[in-house]
Amino acid sequence: MRKTIAFMMVALLCLSQMVLSPAQVESASEFDANRLRVAYSVDPDGLDPQRTVAASTFQVTSNIYDTLVKVTPAGELQPGLAESWEVSEDGLQITFKLVEGKQFHNGEPFNAQAVVNSFERLKGEESPRAKDYQNIIEMEAVSEYEVRFTTEELDVDLPSKFAYAWTAIVETGVADSLRTQPVGTGSYRLVEWTPQERILLEAYEGALTQAQIRTVEMRNIPDPQARVLAMQSGEVDFMSISGEQRPLVETISGYQVIANPMNGIQLMPMNQENEYLKDPQVRRAIAMAVNKESLIEHIFADDGQKIGSHYPPILANYVDLSEHIPYDVEGAKQLMEEAGYGDGFKLKMYLPKDYQMYVDAGQVIAEELKQLNIQVEIEVVEWAYWLENVYQGRQYDLTVVGHTGRLDSYQWLARYHSESPENYFNYSNERVDEILETVSQIQDATERDVLYQELQTILAEEVPAVYIQSPAQLMAMREEIQGYETYPIDIMPYSDLSYR
Repeated sequence: MRKTIAFMMVALLCLSQMVLSPAQVESASEFDANRLRVAYSVDPDGLDPQRTVAASTFQVTSNIYDTLVKVTPAGELQPGLAESWEVSEDGLQITFKLVEGKQFHNGEPFNAQAVVNSFERLKGEESPRAKDYQNIIEMEAVSEYEVRFTTEELDVDLPSKFAYAWTAIVETGVADSLRTQPVGTGSYRLVEWTPQERILLEAYEGALTQAQIRTVEMRNIPDPQARVLAMQSGEVDFMSISGEQRPLVETISGYQVIANPMNGIQLMPMNQENEYLKDPQVRRAIAMAVNKESLIEHIFADDGQKIGSHYPPILANYVDLSEHIPYDVEGAKQLMEEAGYGDGFKLKMYLPKDYQMYVDAGQVIAEELKQLNIQVEIEVVEWAYWLENVYQGRQYDLTVVGHTGRLDSYQWLARYHSESPENYFNYSNERVDEILETVSQIQDATERDVLYQELQTILAEEVPAVYIQSPAQLMAMREEIQGYETYPIDIMPYSDLSYR
């Protein structure tokens, strides 16, 4: 399959006279060890990590800011701006001892008060993550380099809450301008951001983790074919690729492709505010009519693993529910008849323009649903529109998207609480609410595991979304680049990278 795709793509490039000559291929092997040129498809919606939910933003800001706690590629917690931490016996307090002598990029001191100020802003009304941290009821600068957080209720996963990219310590003295002029303590500082064009980062000498590559130039190239051509001509050193692009990229001399399992899922959410989609029997029928195996093979290019619930297979507590609702078009038609919708109905599907694989998957699914007499009107929208109106505004019937980067089971599943601001499915289940309201306070790990597995099973049965696959993370880069690893949260630390 991949060889066929590669042949077709190369043929198309030949017809358009875009294939490089041998001399051009040879020149493409040159590189500058002090510069990394990155191609990216989705422009960030700002560079303020406390005012966004977009993974595309965090992959930039994780280089500009630091967090108190860092996470390893294996998902283990390690010191960041906090050199150590201690949790009280009752589990209601966590005290961080901070690194000393660090400054923000603008020269302001990093200390305990800066941490308190940053978290007060994270918990503020304008923060999309405020609800996630409402359990913290007190923050205190115990000394210049010691800060204590007190929670109202026990949260056994509390330390991990300080590792996510949105908990970045920001310089609140310039809070009003952080969206376009970010100021952190991270390995890189912002030199320039021209929206829809490029982001230029420069290594910060006083950083906690010193970058080995001095300059990172990030180029916004939304078109996937144009990104491959830029790599083929030697204009790009590093970029994420899709499974469909992999065969062609692997033919480019001097480049390598690294594939790692991803802490993520891809799905088709269904808005239960819709009069038809609020019926679980209708949702099950839709799920039965979607051929996941075909989507994975032909749209996602065979790189992922089929799933049946909102949980990635690489994490503990995973329950394999991939066959819970099998592909069965005739069975789906029968369910539609039983629900009283044999004649079908119309739905509106919004798809994010900047993610071609989601657009392609949505178009295939829309064709499949015609077998149930469901007519799907598709609208392809800009990413900013999708975030504001679909994800936050919940104005949609169907969409296709991905979720990534949670360290613990609760964070993966908490969006299904009926009152969660991230519950854009408008899903409600009393038992799910009950589990989510109690599980973080249960200290026995085995008991927690049982509850998380029960919750996954409920979602597989009630299908608030069609859960398609857990993807692989595919990165293409020059053969001279070393140090790349995949992280379980939405970060891309360029300080990890160097040239041989």
